[in-house]
Amino acid sequence: MNLRPFAPMTVALLLLTGCSAPAPDANTAASDSQPEAATAEPTEEVLVTPLDLAGEWKQTNSNSTDAYQTATITGEQITVNWVNDAEATKAVYWIGSYAAPTEDTESYSWDSQGDVAQMENAILASGDSAKTFTYKDGVLTYELTAMGVTMTVEMNRQ
Repeated sequence: MNLRPFAPMTVALLLLTGCSAPAPDANTAASDSQPEAATAEPTEEVLVTPLDLAGEWKQTNSNSTDAYQTATITGEQITVNWVNDAEATKAVYWIGSYAAPTEDTESYSWDSQGDVAQMENAILASGDSAKTFTYKDGVLTYELTAMGVTMTVEMNRQ
């Protein structure tokens, strides 16, 4: 079949359809002629991970190398124990609430509510119903009172 007679008609049809776009109305023409407002560059969303204090901690300012305190922070709880390596013993000092930070920060403090029921039979447990724990510069601190002496315990993550 010879397609040659249709070639001029095909070219004419293409030219006509290319020119048959509707004419812009006055509103469209006006908005097209104005410069576009500068659009802000899309910003990359930075995911911020909250400070994570979960894990094992060990007292760094004990007067003894084999008697000290350790802490374990998990979920919504902090547990602090007296440890005596020489006698291979561990005793509860504190079991309380832990409220994790919700933002990335270099310092953090929370008031831990003691689990009185779990501590009531522990001979070396704190008698406090609440205790303030503070984290700053990699050190976890809290006040400890035992036998009438108060000191600030300092712990580092293990």
